[in-house]
Amino acid sequence: MNSDITTRETIEEVAAVAMAEAMNGDDAAGRHERQRETIEEVAAAAMAKALNGDNAAGRRERQRETIEEVAAAAMAEALNGDDDAGRREQRGPLLQAIANCIGMGMGMGDVDGDPSNVVPLVRLVESALKAIISQIKATTRAQSQSSQESSGHMVQVILSMLVEDSRIGYALNSAGINASQIKSALEKLLGKEEGNKIHGASTDFKALRAYGRDIVEDAGNFDPVIGRDDEIRQMIEILRRRTKSNPILIGDPGIGKTVLVEGLAQRIVSGDVPDNLVNVRLFELRMGALLAGSKYRGDFEDRLQEIVKEVEQAQGKVILFIDEIHSVLGAGASGTDTSLNAANLLKPMLAKGKIRCIGATTSEEYRKYLEKDSAFDRRFQKIHVATPNLPDTMEMLRGLKKKMEEYYDVKIQDQALVAAAHLSSRYITDRYLPDKAIDVVEQACSKVSVQIESRPEQIDKLDRKRHQLEVELHALEEEIDNASRARLVEVSKELDDLREKLQPLNVKYRMEKNRVDELRKLKQRRTELLSALKVAKRETNLACMDDSNLKEIDAAISKLEIEISNNELLTDTVKPEHIAMVVSCWTGIPVTRLNQNEKERLVGLADTLHQRVLGQYEAVNAVAEAVLRSRSGLGRPQQPTGSFLFLGPTGVGKTELAKALAENLFDDENLLVRIDMSEYMEKHSVARLIGAPPGYIGYEEGGQLTEKVRRRPYCVVLFDEVEKAHVSVFNTLLQVLDDGRLTDGEGRTVDFTNTIIILTSNLGAEHILRGIGGDTSMKVAHELVMEEVREHFRPEFLNRIDEVVIFNPLCHDQVRNVVRHQMNDVVLRLAERGIRLIITNAALDVILSKAYDPVHGARPIRRWIEKHVVTQLSKMLIQEEIDDNSTVYIESVQGKRELMYQVGRNCGSVKPEMPVPSFLYREIGS
Repeated sequence: MNSDITTRETIEEVAAVAMAEAMNGDDAAGRHERQRETIEEVAAAAMAKALNGDNAAGRRERQRETIEEVAAAAMAEALNGDDDAGRREQRGPLLQAIANCIGMGMGMGDVDGDPSNVVPLVRLVESALKAIISQIKATTRAQSQSSQESSGHMVQVILSMLVEDSRIGYALNSAGINASQIKSALEKLLGKEEGNKIHGASTDFKALRAYGRDIVEDAGNFDPVIGRDDEIRQMIEILRRRTKSNPILIGDPGIGKTVLVEGLAQRIVSGDVPDNLVNVRLFELRMGALLAGSKYRGDFEDRLQEIVKEVEQAQGKVILFIDEIHSVLGAGASGTDTSLNAANLLKPMLAKGKIRCIGATTSEEYRKYLEKDSAFDRRFQKIHVATPNLPDTMEMLRGLKKKMEEYYDVKIQDQALVAAAHLSSRYITDRYLPDKAIDVVEQACSKVSVQIESRPEQIDKLDRKRHQLEVELHALEEEIDNASRARLVEVSKELDDLREKLQPLNVKYRMEKNRVDELRKLKQRRTELLSALKVAKRETNLACMDDSNLKEIDAAISKLEIEISNNELLTDTVKPEHIAMVVSCWTGIPVTRLNQNEKERLVGLADTLHQRVLGQYEAVNAVAEAVLRSRSGLGRPQQPTGSFLFLGPTGVGKTELAKALAENLFDDENLLVRIDMSEYMEKHSVARLIGAPPGYIGYEEGGQLTEKVRRRPYCVVLFDEVEKAHVSVFNTLLQVLDDGRLTDGEGRTVDFTNTIIILTSNLGAEHILRGIGGDTSMKVAHELVMEEVREHFRPEFLNRIDEVVIFNPLCHDQVRNVVRHQMNDVVLRLAERGIRLIITNAALDVILSKAYDPVHGARPIRRWIEKHVVTQLSKMLIQEEIDDNSTVYIESVQGKRELMYQVGRNCGSVKPEMPVPSFLYREIGS
């Protein structure tokens, strides 16, 4: 007990003497005495609280609070002699920062429960206070004489006094506090109270803060700027100029013009700028906020004049940034000749060099607006911001990787970033790097995060389909007609199959979800342990420095990560396939990795096309091989997937092949961009393909070809009967066939590299027909056809086509299969009404003999079937000769080329969706 009292008295005496000596010479003796008594009371009470404790840990914590209180009270009362209340208020955060730094350093030192260890700490505080207070007083006097001194100098003074003292520096290092942390704490506290003021300026930037934002203050929240060092340096060099120190950033949208200004703000904060940019504020002026609410004449001008006045008063310490600076031209004008716009108000100040301004706009807007106002344009120095190349884009993505991982709580593979740069550059042609690549990665991260937090897309789609079938099932249960009953059976079976698929998927999803949740918990626990170990090392608490638990958690995390890597439904890693899925979703271009079904479908594409397009093996194989090259990723990147010229007589399958290809690629033959070239026989009709030029009617409507391809870049484009078009159309198609691009009437470049271009023509058809008749051989006929083609088309046009394919006329068996295929449509139409149709081979021969003409090809077959067969069946339906659950037999009349129709009753219902069985075409005994 006596030892405690002695220690307390020692502390009181040392603290009192130190504070008294620190304040000598500044004020009257009475005030010194009163301050000394106050400090002694604070120190005495604080030390007493520190020494009265039950355990060592509690005493250490209270000793830390004690030293902070002594330091804060001593310095505050030592400087309270200043009569300027405003200056005292500004100095408050500064004193608190010093007190916190010293208190933190002293309180976290190696202090145990022995009260004797308190004395050296108090003496260390005494030494620090003496030096810092005397330096603060000297700096304060200097500041009162020179209003140009900045608060940054005060921070540097305090920092140097704390670090240069060897004992204080040792104590701070022992506590794990370095100079940069102290500087950051001081600047943060100073910034909170003095953020609205700049030393040497009498303004608090009310107008700038009302109609803009301080980019320098927000610099800590920006993403890192990578790969733009040259542009930022060029911008700094222009700002350093004596006159016309106003850079304007010009470039395509999405390439990072605003990011350059954010990078400049980051350099200003870090001090990596010339002297004239040190401690400069960078305000972004929002023209929308400036115009909003200015309902009376002169409101806008008054607001802008206030902003200009504040910038002038800052004496070069404020730089304006105006994004979309073309909006300044005309902003505020009311439409009369005497109106002033923002540009006219800024011109005098820009000319005199009283304000510095950074502008940003697109190349198109600059050409459209700023170049026309040369008086405004000449006051700016242009900086052309180029689109980054692929390597630079990858580096930018890698720089943003950490922030995206923290926000979405996922991991991003480096291969995914590389895939984002390559795929977005190749397939997303209407936007610019790096914006489109960043958006693709963000979307992929969001996709992975949503699947973890909700349900995988596969399960979600199946579950919604199940709900849809259940609704349909309940509706069908109330119906009593045969068609509804048949559909009810089908829906019930489909619903049972769907439930069987969902059950194992839900079980697997719950297991994988548990693994992901457990991994996140372990990572959170690991972060907490690392923080606790860091604190224990700082306090040299040996009992809490055991890292065995951390090793166990690391082992568990590694094990779970291996298990999660094998997950089929859930993953917390963004992979290249996620990037490909996003690009495919945005563009409709299948760039995802082929699954087994797709592989089988592509390998069998030629066989599938042969089933619909009969007899044209060369043409079908050429088109199928082009699709294979494209889907394998080995297609030509700067040309269309394939370009073909189909020649031959009418009705042999040229147009049908294009439709069949669209149906196999997109599951819908209507998703075919078809251009009937007979509509483009005039020279001026070319404008309909690419859009009318400016000044003409329909200028903003776009072209019939370019707009369709721009909206759906992965498609089949059919130019039907191309020989009937004007020669100017072929000149337009040259760049499509060669470079895979076409510029529309509005100057936009449309990408054709993912299209299959098919041109059909009937040139030389008469030569092929003569070859069938035996007048000449087919080889000679083909040569005559090609000679006529070379006479009609220019060599530069033919040289850009991948392959010229001549379609041969159909033989008897092929035409018979065409008749069978056309009758399939009639069978399906009747099946929707529950009626079965059976036709004999003899009846097919009757249709073939009456409908087919070699000169006109297979087209008349459809017309004959509609006119005779479908019309007769319609009459029988209206006369109620055919009803549900009936079977219609079509056969030939023996000895005549006529068809006979018979109806069989009670043959069972037919499902509308049923495939056409082969036995529908059979020979009935005659």
